[in-house]
Formats: sequence, C-alpha cells, structure tokens
Amino acid sequence: MSYSVGQVAGFAGITVRTLHHYDEIGLLVPSERTHAGHRRYNDADLDRLQQILFHRELGFPLDEVAALLDDPDADPRAHLRRQHELLTARIEKLQKMAAAVEHAMEARTMGINLTPEERFEVFGDNDPEQFAEETEARWGGTAAYAESQRRAARYTKDDWRRMQAESDDWTGRYVALMAAGGHQGDEAAMDLAEEHRRHIGKWFYECPHAMHRCLGSMYVADERFKAFYDSTRPGLAEHLSEAIAANADRHTT
Repeated sequence: MSYSVGQVAGFAGITVRTLHHYDEIGLLVPSERTHAGHRRYNDADLDRLQQILFHRELGFPLDEVAALLDDPDADPRAHLRRQHELLTARIEKLQKMAAAVEHAMEARTMGINLTPEERFEVFGDNDPEQFAEETEARWGGTAAYAESQRRAARYTKDDWRRMQAESDDWTGRYVALMAAGGHQGDEAAMDLAEEHRRHIGKWFYECPHAMHRCLGSMYVADERFKAFYDSTRPGLAEHLSEAIAANADRHTT
C-alpha cells in the first residue's frame, strides 16, 4: 500500500511543503512515483518519517538527522532506545516547567491585588513586584514565601499605603543617620536594622535574626538589590548589611 503526499502530510501533522523539502534535500525520498510524477510513500517511508520527526522534536538539525538515519552501522533498536531516553527527559523537563508556571499563576493570584493606577499611586516608580521572579526562584518553596503571599492577598490599598509610609519613614531616618556619619555598629544603626527586621515580620513573614542576616548579605551580593538600596543613597546597601549583621550579633551573643 502506498500513500499520497497529502495523505502522509495529514497522518504526520506536517505540511505538504515540508515533505517536498525533505524530498529535495534527500532526507525522505518517496519510494514510488506515479506516471505523472506524483510522490507515493510506502510503510518504510512512513517509518523513516517518524524517525525524522522524533529527531526534529528533540532539536536535531536536518543534516544530523540524515547522518544518523543513513548510518549503515546504526542499530534501529538502539535508535529507539536513545529516542525514548531523550523524550523521557524532555517530558520530565516540561512537567517541571508546567509545575513552575502553575505555581507562578497561583502566586500571582495570591499576590498584590491593585490596578496599575493604584500601584503607581501607592508605590510610585518602586514596583513592589520588580523582584518577584527572583524572590520566587529563591524562596518559592519556603514557609516564609507562602506566608508573605497569604498576607499580601489580604491587603487593601490603604494597607499598602501604610506599609509604604512606614518604609519611607524608615528610609529617611536611615539616610539621615548615614549623612550624620553614623557607624554601622552604633546602637542607632543597629536599632534601625532591628526596626527593618520587625517591619518585615509585621507585613510579610516572620524574620528571625539569622534569616535577616542572610537578607542583609543578599542586599550587597545581588547587584539588583544593591542598586535598589544604593539608588536612595550610595553605600546604603553595604551600610545596612553591616548594621543588620551587628544587630544579629547583639541578639545572639
């Protein structure tokens, strides 16, 4: 039994033009042609097409597909085993990607529920979700992240306004401390670091001193967080990081 190019295209879910191209480059030359020159494909041709499509799905370029299929020493069973291994790995990767997308959708559903206009009204240029992807990548599976998302889902615009006002007030006082030459290990700096920690605990999640120390280190190590803090005052990220560490030390020694 043989099949027309249109029938094969329908079986395989590809275009007639693709089959013509495969024929032109010698990748899949139909075994038969009619007197009028029309292509006809037999079962062996369909088997080869299946192999081609498997390899294409796995990302192999056409020239490599041709080399693999035309290797006289190739074991067809070995080909199938290798394809099965590659497809299984691909499926696992896609399942993980699907789970990550689902988790991201859940997080967005639970997240800040403000219109774009309300976000700008409350936060101005400081988008509260500018680090959302980074935060989820680092802590998406933690209890602290889940708690933060649960709390954020309940906040109204007025809640966000109060939170932002507290943050702005703290920032102004920390900048003033730095402008006055306050040292990171001074009691005033450590008190502000402790206030920073309690602000996180009040609005987002419980933040023990050990966790706060880790956050402080990230404010310096991660260029994006460092730029965020230093945009308020150059050197603020490092100053705050060291004040957080000093404050953690005084509460754990």
